[in-house]
Amino acid sequence: MPQLADALRNRVEGDVMFDRFSRGRYATDASFYQMMPLGVMSPKSEDDICAAIDIAREQGVPVLARGGGTSQCGQTVSNALVLDNTQYFNDIIELDVEGMRCVVRPGIVLDELNRALKPHGLWFPVDVSTASRATIGGMSGNNSCGGKSLRYGMMRDNVLSIEGLLADGSKHRFGPVGNIGAADFVALRDDLLRLGAREAAEIDARFPNVMRRVGGYNIDALVPKDTPNNLAHLLVGSEGTLAYSMAIELKLWPILSEKVLGVCHFPTFHQAMDAAQHLVKLNPQGVELVDATMIALARDIPMFRDTIEEFVTGKPDALLLVEFAEEDTSKHPKKLKELEEVMGDLGFSWDKSGKNRGGVTAVADPRMQARIADLRSSGLNIMMSMKTDGKPVSFVEDCAVELPDLADYTAGLTEIFEKHGTRGTWYAHASVGCLHVRPVLNLKLDQDVKKMRAIAEECFDLVARYKGSHSGEHGDGLVRSEFHEKMFGPRMVANFAEVKRRFDPNGLFNPGKIVDAPKMDDRSLFRYGPDYKVPEFQTEFDWSEWTGSGGGFQGAVEMCNNNGACRKLKGGVMCPSFRVTRKEQDLTRGRANTLRLAISGQLGPEALTADQMAETMKLCVSCKGCKRECPTGVDMARMKIEVQSARIRKDGLSRHDRLVAYLPRYAFWAARVRFLMNLRNSLPGLAKLTERLTGFTATRDLPKWHARPFKDTEVAATRTPEAVLFADTFSRHFEPENLRAAANVLAAADVAVQVASAPKGERPLCCGRTFLSAGLVDEAKQEAQRLVDALLPFAEQGIPVIGLEPSCLLTLRDEIPALLPGEDTKLLAKHARMLEEFIADQGDNPDFALPLTSPAPKVLLHGHCHQKAMGVMSSIEKTLARLPDTEVEVVETSCCGMAGAFGYGVETHDVSRKMAELDLVPAVRDAAQDTIIVADGTSCRHQIADLTDRKPIHIARLLERALKQ
Repeated sequence: MPQLADALRNRVEGDVMFDRFSRGRYATDASFYQMMPLGVMSPKSEDDICAAIDIAREQGVPVLARGGGTSQCGQTVSNALVLDNTQYFNDIIELDVEGMRCVVRPGIVLDELNRALKPHGLWFPVDVSTASRATIGGMSGNNSCGGKSLRYGMMRDNVLSIEGLLADGSKHRFGPVGNIGAADFVALRDDLLRLGAREAAEIDARFPNVMRRVGGYNIDALVPKDTPNNLAHLLVGSEGTLAYSMAIELKLWPILSEKVLGVCHFPTFHQAMDAAQHLVKLNPQGVELVDATMIALARDIPMFRDTIEEFVTGKPDALLLVEFAEEDTSKHPKKLKELEEVMGDLGFSWDKSGKNRGGVTAVADPRMQARIADLRSSGLNIMMSMKTDGKPVSFVEDCAVELPDLADYTAGLTEIFEKHGTRGTWYAHASVGCLHVRPVLNLKLDQDVKKMRAIAEECFDLVARYKGSHSGEHGDGLVRSEFHEKMFGPRMVANFAEVKRRFDPNGLFNPGKIVDAPKMDDRSLFRYGPDYKVPEFQTEFDWSEWTGSGGGFQGAVEMCNNNGACRKLKGGVMCPSFRVTRKEQDLTRGRANTLRLAISGQLGPEALTADQMAETMKLCVSCKGCKRECPTGVDMARMKIEVQSARIRKDGLSRHDRLVAYLPRYAFWAARVRFLMNLRNSLPGLAKLTERLTGFTATRDLPKWHARPFKDTEVAATRTPEAVLFADTFSRHFEPENLRAAANVLAAADVAVQVASAPKGERPLCCGRTFLSAGLVDEAKQEAQRLVDALLPFAEQGIPVIGLEPSCLLTLRDEIPALLPGEDTKLLAKHARMLEEFIADQGDNPDFALPLTSPAPKVLLHGHCHQKAMGVMSSIEKTLARLPDTEVEVVETSCCGMAGAFGYGVETHDVSRKMAELDLVPAVRDAAQDTIIVADGTSCRHQIADLTDRKPIHIARLLERALKQ
């Protein structure tokens, strides 16, 4: 579409993207559909949007407004011009604290809005599970609900007005009906109200009498009533098919800061479903379901494992999470007691057995409540973490029935699943009779697509029998719009079509949704269409946990379900580059989609090694945040190595990458001429002169080669070693004081230590990390094998291997077992410990004593990304808790931004600084002068030192300072 692209570039300020890679990243959402956009634009202003719609109308091109792209029914995919509101069009226009209302742009993310509202004691309570990436525009389009709708209602109940741009280019405010407005708006208003009056009886007869009904258009908002009709409620739930939302006015609520949670355990799923109708009589804020499948899957996900162990008692078949939030918090204990009494009345007790064993676990700790809420809100992604080709599929997901019918309905639906040889996974909103249920199917198989069709037909018949809603939360999109006639009847479908024609006669906005929909099982619209195939290709790592080509690499990439947990802007680590750029390209999801399209041939020949693929991966800092925080386990850091390796085989290695990768091999010699090596930092103009030659930015000093590198002979074990110290390349040559400090700390604890050494005459040991960072997998394997050979004899004796640099030591637990699969590397991974882990492990060891004093009133701790990804942070905090009279604060931050050599690159240093400035650098600058800054990562320490006036230290040096003399 060169004509469309040129017209846009001439008239808009926003980003215009028409290349195949960019369009591919917007071809999917969290549904199983895929439709390639004609082009993508990220508007910066209302003028950009108006211009784009004018151009699209003139050229006969449909338009799709898109937020976080997390729709599960295919609402946000189309062969259209996609306008991504999230990057720029995302601010708060107006905040009226006294009036408890605000006006926002559609691209603002719910969590970002609530962070801005919190200082004013307000929040927007439609708390969808995707709050970290769902936009208000998308939530309005889908009529989102969330887990607290029992108390606060749905999106429709909390939207006051919408400023909408119509397909003809006119802009109007849709809100409570009044007598003021332009002539064309008055005509539209009057036509709509006449339709509502005409169809009032049909609406009353056909619309399900359940709270959770979001199917079709909300034309019940047009029925005459005592209060003025609000036309915004017609736009809510319209999935962007009627108007383009430019500004949305929201009703706000006061924050209820304290709450209490009762976790009700049930021996059978049916009993839990039957109990829901009784539990809601206690007026909780919400009642959320977690079933046995979700519990089992969550146990296998590192970030949820500990949470499950703490709040789940025994082996229940289902849990109901009952949350109370009263203005008078003194009522909370009474509410929990009432909950226990209801459970007792239903026949459940911890003292009983079999089908009567159950009860309530009270959770009052806000931190534990937050962890449980995070687990529950990740229900979709947890369910999607199955590594088989069959996955839980969303198509009958959000049917809603009245609570007295819930147990029988779910039993009936289970029978349908079993009839077709599958099973369902269940979770979510038991309080309102709207459960998320997904049958496990493999949509790459035609037979399973046919099963899906049959299940949908029978399920919706069942819903109709119970007079429920076939669409209770996530909207219609491509998957449910087809079934409106079955649910509402032909006359109501004709009414929906009349509304669409009145707003958008030429079908400009998001065609094929709600009205004039294609068949839901049209495989030409599927992500895995009938011709989808991934040919065999070479990979470097062991991907055998998954299925498909590339030894399982295909299956690992396809684990991305597009739900977008990586789009969160605060909390955790992933995805740090996206937090700076807000571009889909710089996101785990965007990269995974690009990889999937590339290996399946949808981006043209040799797409895996193309320049656009290199650009897609350029800002991935290999933080491994996704390895831990992506609930479906997409490990983009490892996938990036595969891409780099393939590209090197084709194009070779750049000089910059060669200098970084081969550091361990020239470090021994470079250290001997350290004066010359360090001249680059001290000789004026030399950094700039060598910038183009080396690829290192002249704006930063490089790490300084130490005058006295660490030697293995500095630590000589006087008896059989109880631990072996791994001296990595960075600590050895740049900060040897950390190794010396570690040795002193272990000596003070009377731990006999030996340094792991290479065979005599060979250069020092290395983990191969630098080679991996450049994609030189064969060289990394050589280094890894040398390290394994040196360390394995210790591991075979049960002796722990202690390291200081997270990215090096933790390679033994992550990449090396995938590079060199086998029992040897598994054993070594088991014994590889960070210094702080080793110390934390000694908690129950009566023979371990580490005499410490307080080194400072306070320690500010920044965790390295790999420590967070590998679950090491709790060990650091446990070790620091040994310090008497010392407050420890952990900085809540993502990646520091340095990420090895990333922060030194000519093309990446600017993004590196911006990553640090998000959270880390402000926290360090605010720290008191007598606070010690601790960071275990050498990159992290350099980043902090470069961007602040503080000099952080390794935990080994902190502990050394704290040793009692």
